[in-house]
Amino acid sequence: MTLSLTESRRRRLTLFAMCMATFMTSLDLTIVNVALPSMQSELHMGAAELEWVISAYSLSLAAVIPAGGALGDRYGRKRVFLAGMVVFSIGVVACAVAWNALSLIAFRAVQGVGGAAMLALGLSIITETYPKERRASAIGAWAAIGGTGFGAGPVGGGILLTFFGWQSVFWINLPFAALGIACTFLAVRESRNPQARRLDVPGIVLSALGLVCLTLGFVESADHPWGAAVVAFPLMAGVALLLAFFGWERRAPYPMMPPALLRARSFASASGIYLLCYGGMSGALFWVTLYFQDVAGWSVLRTGLSWLFMNIPFLTMAQFGGRLDSRFRSVTVATSGILLAAVGVFLLSRAGTTPFAVSALGYVLYGGGFGTFVPAVTHVAMRDVPAGASGAASGVLNASRQIGSSVCLAVLGAVGVNSAVSAWQEKTAGLDGAQRAQVLERSRDVGGGRLHTVVEALGEPFRQPAVDSFLHGYQLSIGIAAAATAVAAVLAWTGFRQRAGLPSAAPEPTTPESGAPEPSAAEPASAGPASAGSAGPRPAGGSSADEVTVAGKGLRPRP
Repeated sequence: MTLSLTESRRRRLTLFAMCMATFMTSLDLTIVNVALPSMQSELHMGAAELEWVISAYSLSLAAVIPAGGALGDRYGRKRVFLAGMVVFSIGVVACAVAWNALSLIAFRAVQGVGGAAMLALGLSIITETYPKERRASAIGAWAAIGGTGFGAGPVGGGILLTFFGWQSVFWINLPFAALGIACTFLAVRESRNPQARRLDVPGIVLSALGLVCLTLGFVESADHPWGAAVVAFPLMAGVALLLAFFGWERRAPYPMMPPALLRARSFASASGIYLLCYGGMSGALFWVTLYFQDVAGWSVLRTGLSWLFMNIPFLTMAQFGGRLDSRFRSVTVATSGILLAAVGVFLLSRAGTTPFAVSALGYVLYGGGFGTFVPAVTHVAMRDVPAGASGAASGVLNASRQIGSSVCLAVLGAVGVNSAVSAWQEKTAGLDGAQRAQVLERSRDVGGGRLHTVVEALGEPFRQPAVDSFLHGYQLSIGIAAAATAVAAVLAWTGFRQRAGLPSAAPEPTTPESGAPEPSAAEPASAGPASAGSAGPRPAGGSSADEVTVAGKGLRPRP
């Protein structure tokens, strides 16, 4: 159903609805990070449970994004997008009234399901709504507003938490959700793809269960030994399920991840880059937030405001990303940006042993680097994707970001907590008897940054050993995040070089109900930094309409 509107107004309202959806999903990625210590204190959460607050959302996004795109193509993009906004809103309310850690984690997963539908279809709806000559500016506005949500999260969260409880970081989404739902219902036209591929249900189930089991094993290792059943069994099950997934994809009639995608070098490299960089980002921001609030004793407002050192350079460079990509080779822009981000993460790992000026510089380089490389990676990702595989490629590329944010966070969390616990046990090895047992009971509090509980239970003399132990795990974990980001730079340098004679991808023919040109699935929906990173003169994610025309003449875009 659409209201009687002029075409111009209908387009603006459609764009506004898509912007609200992107703003909410990107806002939720960062505003919750600032609230983690408050949740930890009020709900008595350990480090593993805190990781699940982030990972449950990311895993749901990763698992459902491919299904969301396929369902929208088959049953109607407006219908599935609107259902996603409603589910996301229900998840927001449920999270705000959560009564313990388990309920909060479960409701975060519900949020992720709704967010996946919005991310999978938002850009397709925009591209279907706007004609080719006006599409780039609309996508740029959509991407920039999404990046604004990412940057507004820490500051807005700090202000809200100064006056209200952690529940406020969820309630704040409701006004945006109400506006988005109303505009979608009234202005968005329904469209679908009558040639849509069938949904790969076995592939979706196997990949989702495998990722959940793998993440569960790594997260639980923060509270249990590696040999414990709650750690070892999920890890083995996760590996087995993912192997079964790859085996199924080789013989599935309609695979979620066609084998041809693995042979598309630029696409495979971009997926690996997103997995490593978003994984490093998720782990770094998780530990940085715990350090500044739980260890350094900063207020939530001061912590949120400190993120401006990262957000302002990120948003600034994102606006110039398209210009850089037009003046320099994409491989050079991408590699340089990733290296800047890697240096920034490394400087953040020195927090606690260096002045805050060093951390501030780390924020600046990290944000500026991310804003630089995301447009280039997004542009070149689809270059080698074969014709007919662009829809599946869009889902895989989006999912790689969320897999990095969830699985890599679990790995870095396990490394950091276990390293801090080992350091704590070494520093207190000289104690004996009842005092030694009491100290060991506080090991997981040290690893999770709950140092106030350690001091309350053991006394002020144990504060500095606890701080030093936490910093040992903190620095190792973020150091690994910096190394992973540097590996992504190597992957960009080696994987984004255009091979001579390589044909460009052709568009996948589809037909929306409205008769407007169908969006290329090479323009994947994105979340968080990737959203703003797409705000260049090209549509986010790859070939623009002009580049498709060039490819049809036997030429290829400049790498």
